[in-house]
Amino acid sequence: MAPQLSFQVLGPLKVSVDGRPLLLRSARQRTVLAVLLFTPGRAVSVDALADAVWHSDPPATARNQIAICVSALRKTFRDEAGVDGLIETLMPGYALHREGHYVDVADLYESAAAARAAAEAGDANEAAARFEDALALWSGPVLDGMDGSALSGTVGRISELRIDLAEECAAVQLQQGRYRSVVEGLGPVVAEHPLREHARAVLMQAYHLSGRRSEALDCYREGRRILVAELGVEPGAELRDLHRTVLEGDGRALVRAAAAPEAVVPDAAPGPDLDDVPRQLPLPPEPFVGRAGEIELLRRLVPPTTGYNGGTTARVAAVCGAAGVGKSALALHWADGVAGRFPDGQLYLDLQGPHGHSGPGTPEDALDRALRALGVPGTSIPAGLEDRAALYRSTIDGKRLLVVLDNARSVEQIRPLLPGRGSARVLVTSRDPLNELAGMFAVLRVELGAMSSAESLDLLAATIGEHRVTAEPAPAQRLVDLCDRLPLALRVVATRLLSDHRWSLRQMAARMEDRRERMGVLSPGESGLRSGVWLGYRALSVQAARLYRQLSMLEAPDFPAWIGVPVLGVAPDASEELLHQLVGAQLLETRPARDGGTRFRFQELMRLFARERCLAEDSAQEREQTLERVLAAVLTLVYAAKEQLYGKGEASRGGPVHTEPLPGETVSELVADPIEWFEGERETLDALVAQAVRDGQAARAWLLVVGTVPFYETRNYLEDWRRTAECALDGARRAGHTRGEGTMLRSLGTLAIYQRRYEEARGRLLTALAHLERTDDTQGRAIARRNLAVCARFLGDLVEAARYCEESLVLFRRAGDNSGLSHALGLLAQIEIEQGNPERGVELSNQAIEVSYAAGSLRSRTQNLYRLAEALLGTGRSAQAERICHDVVGLTRGQGDRLGEAHGLCALGEAQWRQNEPRRARASLLRALRLAEEVGDRFLQARIVIHLACAEAIRGAVGAGEPLDWAQEEFRTFNAPMWVRRAGRLREVLESHDAARPIEGPVLAGLLADR
Repeated sequence: MAPQLSFQVLGPLKVSVDGRPLLLRSARQRTVLAVLLFTPGRAVSVDALADAVWHSDPPATARNQIAICVSALRKTFRDEAGVDGLIETLMPGYALHREGHYVDVADLYESAAAARAAAEAGDANEAAARFEDALALWSGPVLDGMDGSALSGTVGRISELRIDLAEECAAVQLQQGRYRSVVEGLGPVVAEHPLREHARAVLMQAYHLSGRRSEALDCYREGRRILVAELGVEPGAELRDLHRTVLEGDGRALVRAAAAPEAVVPDAAPGPDLDDVPRQLPLPPEPFVGRAGEIELLRRLVPPTTGYNGGTTARVAAVCGAAGVGKSALALHWADGVAGRFPDGQLYLDLQGPHGHSGPGTPEDALDRALRALGVPGTSIPAGLEDRAALYRSTIDGKRLLVVLDNARSVEQIRPLLPGRGSARVLVTSRDPLNELAGMFAVLRVELGAMSSAESLDLLAATIGEHRVTAEPAPAQRLVDLCDRLPLALRVVATRLLSDHRWSLRQMAARMEDRRERMGVLSPGESGLRSGVWLGYRALSVQAARLYRQLSMLEAPDFPAWIGVPVLGVAPDASEELLHQLVGAQLLETRPARDGGTRFRFQELMRLFARERCLAEDSAQEREQTLERVLAAVLTLVYAAKEQLYGKGEASRGGPVHTEPLPGETVSELVADPIEWFEGERETLDALVAQAVRDGQAARAWLLVVGTVPFYETRNYLEDWRRTAECALDGARRAGHTRGEGTMLRSLGTLAIYQRRYEEARGRLLTALAHLERTDDTQGRAIARRNLAVCARFLGDLVEAARYCEESLVLFRRAGDNSGLSHALGLLAQIEIEQGNPERGVELSNQAIEVSYAAGSLRSRTQNLYRLAEALLGTGRSAQAERICHDVVGLTRGQGDRLGEAHGLCALGEAQWRQNEPRRARASLLRALRLAEEVGDRFLQARIVIHLACAEAIRGAVGAGEPLDWAQEEFRTFNAPMWVRRAGRLREVLESHDAARPIEGPVLAGLLADR
């Protein structure tokens, strides 16, 4: 049986596994765990965790420290409880999954929901039991004993919930006549929170009904004294009326108030004037499938029919979502099913106005229609909006009436149509989120999205016949995808398939694959999807509409919040505000960004509509200029991010003008963490390269690839690198751009080096150099020669490697590229070491580090520190090398460079076993191996295995040399003869050596130094 963890936050934080306490000694770990426990199953951002740990003042290293903290928690649960996968990395942070485990705060939420549902259903016994279960979960103040100041908001909300539940539980117990239980449970709550007037009123009733009249009066007097002293106010009407009742000794009134719920008209019991009862609901669309969760949620809108009625049911529900998502269909289907629960009638008001395109209907017109339907003579309907709204509220007061307000445009449009107190219920559908409603009513919100794939197939099958879907499953699934799983689009397609049986699903899908055809298929005549989207588009401001149109022409999967800066020339804040307007109009969707912000994206059908409008309303020149500005702005950011990694010298010189100034501190703010910025924009950058090539912007395409290579290197995204470079190469060739072609061939040659395909790399680089020699790109020629030196080194020709490297140094100095110069000096240092000149290697490494400071390149400095460590290892100065390796590991980790960190840990492990410290070496090397596996670098994995074998041999472990066969085979695969020989020599020595006698580090170091 799998172990079960138990987590308690409703009192002191406690963690146990199968009943055995599990101790977390770190205060930081306890804080992070507590935050995750408050929202089990939901992602908590790294920023939120950092704010909780450091009281909203996190250090610069907060993200790394949070990652370390989470890693330590995972290790504790894995090692101490045998539980893995409890905390998942889930953008923008982490989520705790409680499946199979117990979390008391989750139990609290479930018990509270069940109790309230039972109360609304009139089951007082069940409600009381579930309320008592919820209250019994507390063992003290939330997170008792922890410094919860940084979590005060969450802790306060949960503590407030405890008081609410105590009041609601007491109200149910009062209905049951359990007066003593009310006094025992609510007395301490009132003492602790003396300003809670409703709690005091319930307690007074319990005292009086149990014959303790004097205590009821004392309870009132104490409350009044505190209210006057602390707030300077008298008690509210509820307490004053109750005080008067107690003074008069009218116990019967209290009993009636406590025990008799509001009278309810039973189902299907008609009112006296049946002929005047409005029944306006249109027929719901058929067939209707899916939406079970949403229908269940809407049950809260129905007043309970029998039993206890003290709970709170929603008076207003809002179904919000994009055009075509099925809001009206859901509302009418649900309303049709519950019509019998509203015996005083059902009003239906379509608020979009006649014919859809003529503008939204006015609230005055809607009120006129509603009042006439309710039997008010036309001559009695006042002219003014406020007077009509007042008459409407008076007319429906006390009626069990359902009002469906379909296609609402705004809160202002529906505000006069909302009921006052009473049993009337209102169901609203709208593309607008109607956020302002939440400030006026306890609104039940139903956010309606696209249907699931299974629901969509069910709808298609229910409409055209199960046999047709079964006969063509793949085309059916494709139709669902092409319709974006929108019910309206699926119904239109189904209708077309039904109207002409000659169309197969495959033929319909093939027709809809054509973007130019798709919107036409889905918008027959004046109806369909285009008509629905037009309503939201028409209401946009001029700027928002233009942004919407222009964004549709960008082939990007999503957009950052600043995208309006180059598209419209507005400030970043204005750009984000316009994008949120488009989201509010249900024309764009959002998704969380890696940095905790928001990114924006189209549903494909919304993009097609926007593209139609762009082609109709904007000129070809405007579309072309928008793409140019966007590419220029992206290039500005790409090269600013690259500059942070490599320094200024690495930026491409002499190329076409490709940047676009961005206002204020936009650039520095966006690329403050360059690797994370690249990660967030990765898919967008890939898409823009392809679009630039396709739309005649070949120069910007290859410049984009050059700028993104540092990111691909750091995160080992080699397939992205290949795809974008080949795309840009094709564009440069078709445009006859010699420099671009040479640069992309050079980039692909560099990629082949990363893939350890040195012969292929050499061929591409030589071809690249031939192209670049015909240009004035001195820096490009220098990079090509430096990389040819890398190839020659790994192919075993150190003389040629040194020659190419020396030539590149001359060109880097001529180009003024200190970053490239630093890298080439570091490479030459490695070559000198391998030629048997380690002291010269140390000297060159120090020169490279000095030049990297001049370049302002942290990445170059880090790489050259690594090379210096290798040089020091070659001279036998292992202790000094170890200190430098620690710096390398810290720097690479801070830059998010997992590959660089793996190299640094590998060198650190080597330095440690060379000093006869195998246990420390093994720990470093195992961490290095995990990282190398994550980034998929098999050559580095093989090198790490070599050093692990050395550490195991020094430790005297049996079979230390067994993994060397695998490593040697990997080196052969990568055509690395020097490492093949080293692995072979090491294997021979370990096989012949007596495992009982450990080998000294210097002996093994000699084997690896011998070429």
